[in-house]
Amino acid sequence: MMLYIVRHGETDWNREKRVQGRTDIPLNSYGRHLAEETAEGMKDLRIDIAYTSPLKRAKETAEIILRGRDILLLDDERLQEIGFGIYEGMYSGGDHRENGSDAFNLFFTDTASYIPPEGAESVKELYDRTGDFLDEICSRRDLAEKNVLVSTHGAAMTALLNRIRGKITVSGFWQDEVPPNCSVTMVEIRAGKASIVKEGVIYYREKVRKWKTV
Repeated sequence: MMLYIVRHGETDWNREKRVQGRTDIPLNSYGRHLAEETAEGMKDLRIDIAYTSPLKRAKETAEIILRGRDILLLDDERLQEIGFGIYEGMYSGGDHRENGSDAFNLFFTDTASYIPPEGAESVKELYDRTGDFLDEICSRRDLAEKNVLVSTHGAAMTALLNRIRGKITVSGFWQDEVPPNCSVTMVEIRAGKASIVKEGVIYYREKVRKWKTV
């Protein structure tokens, strides 16, 4: 089995450095462009089935990549982004940075010290639900010879990849940078064991801005 794990394209809130989490923000025109370029780059790759976060930005990314193909696309809530509770909608960087953003930015700069606010999700909870998805996929005999697209989000994708690496600590959550929008990581599953084949593959020529908290 081969998994193609992709982070969604850009949204207006990505561009504005606002906290998204579970807030259901759609792709912007540039995000759709990135997804279209990714679709072009992946057009010769066989995809048999696809799973997506139900949030619009991830689902639309998958739909664009699969456009013109007769491929089943299944929503799975375990692929949603981590929930940030009252932090969602906050400007966490740039000229409009808000009071309280320092507490949120610990999620990126010192994850072990990050305290989820009321109604938010912990990193452990994120690891648990994305790990449950991965374990299920790895055990599916009917998918053993399939190629599977997985469309998700920055933190959710990072949790999946950390689990594959066998490094599911909270303090080391961001051992690598936030996956760029529409980057693709290829994961091979053999005998129920997942391993990363290629990470952070980009199919577009533009240099996408990296997330910065300041």
